[in-house]
Amino acid sequence: MKKVAVYGRVSTKDQDRESQLLDLRKYVKLRNWEIYQEYVDRGVSGAKESRPALDKLMKDARKRKFDILLVWKFDRFARSTKHLVTALEELEGLGIDFCSYEDSIDTSTNHGKLVFTIMGAIAEFERSLIRERVLAGVRRAKENGIRLGRPSLEVDI
Repeated sequence: MKKVAVYGRVSTKDQDRESQLLDLRKYVKLRNWEIYQEYVDRGVSGAKESRPALDKLMKDARKRKFDILLVWKFDRFARSTKHLVTALEELEGLGIDFCSYEDSIDTSTNHGKLVFTIMGAIAEFERSLIRERVLAGVRRAKENGIRLGRPSLEVDI
């Protein structure tokens, strides 16, 4: 039986986390999986890469304590494509599958792997666009006589 880490996140402490968790528990039961542990961040923004429950989850993942990470929806896990793809690549390297209940993504299936690959390609494209913009900015700064980098140390000898 596969062990599942269930991750939930609500942005404010007033929001109800149970609705997410109820759906995920039902899904685990439907798939004949076993819940290893539920990790829930309450009142924490998804824009933050470091979150107490998520940090604990990733620590347990590195110890291979579960086989599957199940989230209610991608945006509950990560808000930036970069963070999502980085985390999914790490999980893949650890042999841990990723399931997003609402998004119908399961990296243990061919369809899920395809979606993951497409997301990775989009993230790589995004990184290359950022690099192009940075290089263009550096070029413009040099053309305008702006000195880049740290100031040089002037030492009297």
